[in-house]
Amino acid sequence: MAGRTRWRGVTRPAPGRRRSAPVEVVAHGTRADLTRPSGADEAEFLAAVRASRELHGDWVSPPADGPAFASYLLRLAAADHDGYFVRAREDGRLAGVVNLNNIVRGSFQSAYTGYYAFVGSEGRGLLTEGVALLVGQAFGPLGLHRVEADIQPDNVRSIRLAERLGFRDEGLARRLLYIAGDWRDHRRFVMLREDWPARANGGQVRG
Repeated sequence: MAGRTRWRGVTRPAPGRRRSAPVEVVAHGTRADLTRPSGADEAEFLAAVRASRELHGDWVSPPADGPAFASYLLRLAAADHDGYFVRAREDGRLAGVVNLNNIVRGSFQSAYTGYYAFVGSEGRGLLTEGVALLVGQAFGPLGLHRVEADIQPDNVRSIRLAERLGFRDEGLARRLLYIAGDWRDHRRFVMLREDWPARANGGQVRG
């Protein structure tokens, strides 16, 4: 359930994994957990990024070295950011990343979400469940009212994920973000707290 924190060890490590310390589980679904990133995750995370370069293409530029990963952890410690790793419940494998960026309080109570899978975990529903759990965190413990996902129009997989979870397409923002050397258009997908369908089942993810 979103908002519940527990600790568990990582079992059945996947080939090439180096993460042996316990992970902090912040929220769990039927197939995936949200865990709190830490310095102990660095080697595993960077290996997953290297293996996923073709999958990520120009859609996302995750931290690719030690200093960049350290900066990512510092950013998550700030009041206006939050983020988690998505791990498969069956074996603890690092499946993806979900973030809340530019959290604004006051009368806005809103944030932007970004998410990406790692190679070998795509197409299994793990990232969909991870984003759903993230939204549960946003509307539960964090008390936000609005979560927006800005997605490039050609990024069909990310758009389908947002649509599966019930995000509403609020139109095109022209040349919104500078990514991979160019200003790129994005479609704006929005979820409001009162529209979030998981509230009725306590944050658990269906389907």
